[in-house]
Amino acid sequence: MVETSGEKRKRGRPRKKPVENDTPVIQTVKRGRGRPKKTQSSFSAIEANKSANKIDPKDLKYKTVNAWDNPKFNRRSIMSFSEGYKAFMNKAKTEREFIKESIILAKQNNFINLDEAGDIRLKPGDKVYRVFKEKLMLLAVIGKKTAGEGTRIVGAHVDSPRIDIKQNPLYESTDMVFFKTHYYGGIKKYQWLAIPLALHGIVVKADGTSVEINIGEDEKDPVFTITDLLPHLAKDQMEKKVTEAFKGENMNVLLGSEPVADKEMKDRFKSNILSLLYEKYGIVEEDLISSELQVVPAFKARDVGIDRSMVGAYGHDDRICAYPALISILETRDPEYTAICYLTDKEEIGSVGNTGAESRALEDFISDICALTADSAYNDRLVRSALNKSKMLSADVNAALDPNYEGTHDKLNAGYLGKGIAIMKYSGSRGKSGASDASAEYLGEIRRLFNENNIPWHITELGAVDKGGGGTIAMMIANLGVDVIDVGVPILSMHAPFEVASKADIYSVYRGYYVFMNK
Repeated sequence: MVETSGEKRKRGRPRKKPVENDTPVIQTVKRGRGRPKKTQSSFSAIEANKSANKIDPKDLKYKTVNAWDNPKFNRRSIMSFSEGYKAFMNKAKTEREFIKESIILAKQNNFINLDEAGDIRLKPGDKVYRVFKEKLMLLAVIGKKTAGEGTRIVGAHVDSPRIDIKQNPLYESTDMVFFKTHYYGGIKKYQWLAIPLALHGIVVKADGTSVEINIGEDEKDPVFTITDLLPHLAKDQMEKKVTEAFKGENMNVLLGSEPVADKEMKDRFKSNILSLLYEKYGIVEEDLISSELQVVPAFKARDVGIDRSMVGAYGHDDRICAYPALISILETRDPEYTAICYLTDKEEIGSVGNTGAESRALEDFISDICALTADSAYNDRLVRSALNKSKMLSADVNAALDPNYEGTHDKLNAGYLGKGIAIMKYSGSRGKSGASDASAEYLGEIRRLFNENNIPWHITELGAVDKGGGGTIAMMIANLGVDVIDVGVPILSMHAPFEVASKADIYSVYRGYYVFMNK
C-alpha cells in the first residue's frame, strides 16, 4: 500500500495531479477519455523488469543443494574416492603416520625432496616437497607464473584429539599395570572410556636409535582400554557435572595383570610388562622418558548407514580435509600459479611449536621457491610480494547440524551433512574473538569459482552466537598477508573417537581443492 499525505479528498471530479508526498511514484499516466488507467506501482514495475530480463523469482533466492543430486558427480566416483580415504586413514592414525604415508605417495608421483635436490633451478611443472620434524609437510607444483605473483595454498592439519602417554608413565596397583596419560586437544573424557584402544608412537633409546610401536591395529594384536565405573556404584559420579565426574588424572590405560614367576620380586606385575617390552623392542623403563606414545581408538574406518553413504572413523578432524588436499596436489600438473599443499601439526592445541602453523615453515618454503624460480636476484621483497598475493583455503572441518541436539546452530548459517563444502567466512567465539574473518571480495571469488565448476557448497558458522566456537590455522596464515578462508567438510560427533561424514561431502572438497589449485 502506498502511503499518502493524509489530506481529506473532496467529492466531485477527481484531481488532475496526485498529492505530493514522500513516496516515490514510478510512473504517472495522463488522463484520457473513458475509464481512468491505473497508476503503475513500484512492485509492478519491478515485476515488469524481471519479465523483460527473464528472471524467475525463485532464482533470486540463495538455496543449497544436496551433493548427491549434483549432475556433475557420479556415485561410483564418490564411493571410489571414499574407499581410498578409508584405506589411508587405517594406516595414518597419528600425525607422524600421516606424513610417512604422504611421503610414500609423493615419491610415487615423482615429487622430489627439496632439501635433497642440491643446487637446482625450478621450472613450471616441477614437483617438490619438504618434511619438517616428521610431523609437517609441504608439497608444491611450480606454476607458469612466478612465485612472486602469488601462490594457491590448501592447508590442513594432520593431528587429532587423542590420549598421550606421560613421560614417566608405568605403575602397578592392585595387581594390575597401567600407563599414566595426559589427553591432547579438546575431548569429552567419558567418550574415551571402555573402548578398545591402540598404542602408536616412537621410543628413542639411550643410544639415540628409535623404535616404532604400533600395537592394537592388527586383528591378532591385543588392545588396551581405560576402564569405567559400573552404573551400580556410580550414583555419586552421575550426580556430578560431566566436567567434574571424569578426571583427566584418572584416565589410566590398562596394560596387563600377569606377574613374573619370582614371587619375592617387588612390582612383579610391572616387571613382567617391562620384560615383554624389552624382549620385543629392546627398551627399558628409562627409554619411555624420551618417547612420543599416543593412545588412539583401535577400530577401523567403516561405512555408516544401510546405504553406505557415510564414513565413520577416528580422526576425520582434520584428515578428512588433509587427504583430499594431498590427492589434489598429487594430481596437479601445470597450474597457472604455484600450487601448495600445507600439512601442519599441533592445530588442536593452538598451532604452536615448530611444527604448527605458528612456525615459519610455510614462509620459508615459499621463500625457497622464490629463490629457485626468480629470474632476477632474490630479495625479501619478492617473498613479501608472494605472500601478499597468495590465496589459501584453510581446509578444516565444520560442525554439521545434528537434529538430535536442537539449539546449537543458527539453521540459516549451519553446516549440513550432504550439502557439499562448508564455507566459513569467520571462526572464533563470542564476539568473533580469535577469528580470521575473510574479506567479502575473497569470499565472492571462492563462491564464483565453485559455482562455475559445479562444486556444491553452503555458507556456515561454527554454531550459534555465544554457544561456543573454535578456530583454525586460518588466522596464522592470514597474519602473513595471505587471503584465507575456511573451506571444509561438515561432520557429526566432532572430536569423538568415532566421527561421521558424508561421502558426497568428502568428494566435494576434493573437487573444490583441485579446481582451486588448477583454475
